[in-house]
Amino acid sequence: MKNDKERTTSLDDMFGDFAELVLENVTIELDELKIALRPMVQQMAKAIAGPALDIPKSLIPASFKAPLGQYTQSIQEITLGATKGQGGSRGNTITIGGHTAPAWDLFQAPPKHRPIIAADVFDMPISLAKVVKTHYKEVLDDPAEWAKLVVNKFGADAVTLHLISTDRSLGDTSPNDAAKVIEDVLQAVKVPVLIGSAGDPAKDGPVLAKAAEVCEGERTLLCSATVDVYEEVAIAAKKHDQVVLSWTSIDINQQKELNRRLFEWLTPEQIVIDPTTAALGYGLEYAFTIMQRMRLAGLLGDAELRFPISSGTTNAWAAREAWLNNPELGPRELRGPIWESVTALALLLAGNDLFMMMHPAAIKTLHDLVDWMSERQKVKPEDYPDWTSLAIPEGT
Repeated sequence: MKNDKERTTSLDDMFGDFAELVLENVTIELDELKIALRPMVQQMAKAIAGPALDIPKSLIPASFKAPLGQYTQSIQEITLGATKGQGGSRGNTITIGGHTAPAWDLFQAPPKHRPIIAADVFDMPISLAKVVKTHYKEVLDDPAEWAKLVVNKFGADAVTLHLISTDRSLGDTSPNDAAKVIEDVLQAVKVPVLIGSAGDPAKDGPVLAKAAEVCEGERTLLCSATVDVYEEVAIAAKKHDQVVLSWTSIDINQQKELNRRLFEWLTPEQIVIDPTTAALGYGLEYAFTIMQRMRLAGLLGDAELRFPISSGTTNAWAAREAWLNNPELGPRELRGPIWESVTALALLLAGNDLFMMMHPAAIKTLHDLVDWMSERQKVKPEDYPDWTSLAIPEGT
């Protein structure tokens, strides 16, 4: 009789070759029964897997060609300010424009000149958001001291003096009295000074004409000529060799028309364009699109649009969300400057050259951002394809 060990293997020996085994009228008495079922998926996988593939040891070589556009013109270079050797009294000049490629297209060409920030100064106390006013409350009554503050403490590249008191509904200041304020500011700072009017059609022409006379030799920017008020401003700019800001309201055709009118008196070296800045949340995308289209049109040869672009970035504070006392929107001390900074950043990428700004934190943020973006110019475009070996600098 077979022993127990032999019996434990006899079933496998007897029926191992059969695909199916059916037992009828059989009673099996066992202390322990183990049944092993082979997973069908594994069996099928082994059947179709075939031989194992080799693990790749290197990346497939690939070439990269930077997308380069064909541009026939460059943006006009404009110099603001004049030193003593140039017939003025400024300590330095600033130059904008001169670009040969879309904004910050480092594959094609870096910006010819870095963007400029001109801090806003007003010739009378005005209503300001609390988070802005806290930085200027000690100088609101003194435009000259205000100008010193934004240059010496906040690092503005230039000053935009807004003569809003000349408005008939405000102070109705005469052009001669406004000229005295201009002289005070010119003596207070040595950076280029830009002159802004009040937006009163009846007063803007005479005020800016007087400003052009007072700033003889200083190469200032007269802000601004519009479709309603341009002839008197252009004639004064031609006579005293000043630059004119050509301002329109987010309308390319209107901008082209105004520039054509200015060509009757001014050379291309005397025009900067301002298609209007709409704040974040209030049409910023329209301002961005118009500025970008103007920049590209100028590069492609449109003689009526190949000019540096200016932005009244302070318009960001016209958005009530920038200063509204609403805890759900976060602290105003941060929200407001961020609102102005984001507005500036968007327009920087669209191709803006001259920023008129207000909050010190926003001014610093844009300065730092331009510095950082300018550092990226040192990376050669031909190095970009080897992206797998690029090291990310600390702090970026």
